[in-house]
Amino acid sequence: METKNKKLVLSLIIAAILIAVIPLFALKDAEFGGSDDAGSVMVKEIHGDYIPWFNPVLETLIDGELPGEVESLIFCVQTGIGVGILAFCFGRMYERNKLSKEDEAL
Repeated sequence: METKNKKLVLSLIIAAILIAVIPLFALKDAEFGGSDDAGSVMVKEIHGDYIPWFNPVLETLIDGELPGEVESLIFCVQTGIGVGILAFCFGRMYERNKLSKEDEAL
C-alpha cells in the first residue's frame, strides 16, 4: 500500500474514533430518548387520553411487554438481515462489472 493511502486510512480511522468519543465528553448531562418516546409524548400532549388502535404482535402473543434486551435483539437481527442483503447485492454488482470489463478486454 502506498504511503499516501496509509496516511488517508489512518486519518479516517482517527476521525471516526474522535467522532465516537468527543460526544461522550461534550454531552455529559444530556438525556437521549428514542423517536418512539418523543412521538408518544407529543400524542399525549395533543390528544390527552389516547388509546392505540392496536398493540404490537409479539406483545399480544406473550400477553405483556417485551423486555428491552429482546427488542434490541430483534432490531439487531433485522439490521443483520438488511446488511446481508445489501452486501449480497453490492457483491453481485461488483462481480457483474468485473466480468463485463473482462469480456470487453477479450
